[in-house]
Amino acid sequence: MRLASFRRKTGGRPGEARVAAVTVQGLVDLTEGAPELPPSLAAILAAGPGGLKRIAAAIEAAQAWIDPAEVDLLAPIPRPGKVLGLGMNYLAHVKEMGREVPTAQTWFAKQSTAVGGPFDPVDLPRVSVQLDYEVELVVVIGRSCRHVAKGSALDYVAGYCVGCDYSVRDWQRAAVTMMMGKGFDTHAPFGPHLVTADEIADPQNIRLRAFVNGDLRQDGSTSDMVFSIAEQIAHVSAAMTLEPGDVLFTGTPPGVGVARNPPQFLKPGDRVRLEADGIGAIEQIIRSERGSD
Repeated sequence: MRLASFRRKTGGRPGEARVAAVTVQGLVDLTEGAPELPPSLAAILAAGPGGLKRIAAAIEAAQAWIDPAEVDLLAPIPRPGKVLGLGMNYLAHVKEMGREVPTAQTWFAKQSTAVGGPFDPVDLPRVSVQLDYEVELVVVIGRSCRHVAKGSALDYVAGYCVGCDYSVRDWQRAAVTMMMGKGFDTHAPFGPHLVTADEIADPQNIRLRAFVNGDLRQDGSTSDMVFSIAEQIAHVSAAMTLEPGDVLFTGTPPGVGVARNPPQFLKPGDRVRLEADGIGAIEQIIRSERGSD
């Protein structure tokens, strides 16, 4: 099953976010097809297995579909409670950065305001020119969990997306926590849909790619992870409760801009495309940051 959060371009209440099931015929608007469900995907996940069963029934009963061209896709979870990222989690990326293979997981926080839709523009901050890309497999938590064993950790995954952990490298290096350099607004787009866990045979065998202006920059597989997704969930849940709709960025393969010789950072007008086999693709245009001082 593929699930999406969206806004209609025309019709409906302006700015109203809705949840849809994605089918070959088009989008099934669950706000209309299953009005008894909660109005957000995170709340549907929190409602338990009954929510997904009701979505399946709505898909089966659907008699009207929305053309995807008529909507703007949001991040599947537009405002997660937690957005966490894992650093140095691909062996080949560790090598290109000249680092030692980590023996412990290094997590950082991306802020909820960093989340953006899969095709929304991404800001080049006014305070830096060192904006970099990192294609990542994104995990969305489906059930609350704490102190989860590695062997059962994947049971708590609602599904998967492809995302980009945009990073402001000079700000990232300025603090051990990396929080500031990883947390700028617009720097955590993911999507295009939530692909439910039952659709992914092996999350440790997914090919990831990143393109900048059509040039292939990153091409790797989740099989190269230092710490598996199950190990990540077990580790994080030892410290904090993971809740439905929480989002984990699980690390990036080699090919990032800062590791090139010379480093190649993103500029206004650059087009960045991120792909994950079996999940889909997202794409952003880099723009100069807007807004008042």
